[in-house]
Amino acid sequence: MGPGTRIDRGFGTYVVESRLGAGAMGVVWKAWLFYAPGGPHDGKAPHLVALKQLKHHGSLHNQFTTFFLREADALRRLSHPNVVGFYELFEWVPAESSAGPSSVGSTLTLALEYVDGGTLEDVIARHVARAKLAGPAGLPGVPFRRAWHYVEQLLGALSATHALDIVHRDVKPSHVLIRNDGIVKLTDYGIARVAPPTAEEAKNAAGTPAYMSPEQVLGQPLDGRSDLYSAGIVLYETLTGRLPFPTADRSEYEVRRDQVETAHPPVRRYLPQAPPVLFRHCLHRRGS
Repeated sequence: MGPGTRIDRGFGTYVVESRLGAGAMGVVWKAWLFYAPGGPHDGKAPHLVALKQLKHHGSLHNQFTTFFLREADALRRLSHPNVVGFYELFEWVPAESSAGPSSVGSTLTLALEYVDGGTLEDVIARHVARAKLAGPAGLPGVPFRRAWHYVEQLLGALSATHALDIVHRDVKPSHVLIRNDGIVKLTDYGIARVAPPTAEEAKNAAGTPAYMSPEQVLGQPLDGRSDLYSAGIVLYETLTGRLPFPTADRSEYEVRRDQVETAHPPVRRYLPQAPPVLFRHCLHRRGS
C-alpha cells in the first residue's frame, strides 16, 4: 500500500493519499473514500478516512493478528463521540503488477475515522518547550482548564468503554487524538480486554509501564479502575509536563516496580497552583 493505491470495496473505493504514521502493529494511511454511483451510499460526498494496515511480524504475526482483530471488535461495539469511529475491517489483496503476482498476500486493514489534528502527547511536548523558554514563572505543562477539557472527554470515552465491559489497558497521551477543534478521540484498542482473559493472557502484564496501574503490573484481574488510574497519570503529565515515575535512563523493571511500591511525587511539587481537589485525588490509589 502507498500513495495512489486504490482499493475497491464494492460500495465505494478507497484512494490512499499519504502515510500518517506507524506503530507496533501497523502502518496508518490517510485515504479518501469515494462512494460508488448507484450503490447504497450513492450521493454521499467523498470523505477522508484512516486506513490501518497490519504489519507482517514473522513468528509473532499470529499474536499481532489477534491484537488487530481485538481492536476491530472493540471499536465495532463502541459508538461514542470521544472514541475514534469504526467503518469496517477487511482483507486487502494487492493487485498484480507488471512484475507479476504480489508475494505479500492479503493484509488485514481497518478503516477508521480520520482525525484532523494531533495527539495529547504533541500538546504536552509543545507546552514543555514553552515552559523552558518562560523559566520559573511559567507553567510546567498545559493550563488546568485546557488540560481538564481534554481529560474530561477522555473520561467520557472510558465510561462508554467500561459500560461494555471493555478495559483499554493502554491509556496514554499518544493514544489520545485531539481534533483541531478541540474534540478528543481515544484510539488504539489493540491490547484492550474485550473478554475474560485466558490463563496465559492473565500472566502477561500488557501495557506501557509508565502508565500502568499497580494491578496491571502485577498481572492481577482488571476492571475499568485500572484505566482510570492510567488516566490519572495522563492528567498528572499534562499538568506538570513530566511523568510521576520517570522513564529516562531507567529500565522497564524499575518503572514497573515504582508503580507498585513508590508513592508518586505530589502534583504541587511541580505545580504549586494546583487546585486542592486535584492535589488530594490525582493518582489516588484504590484502598489508600
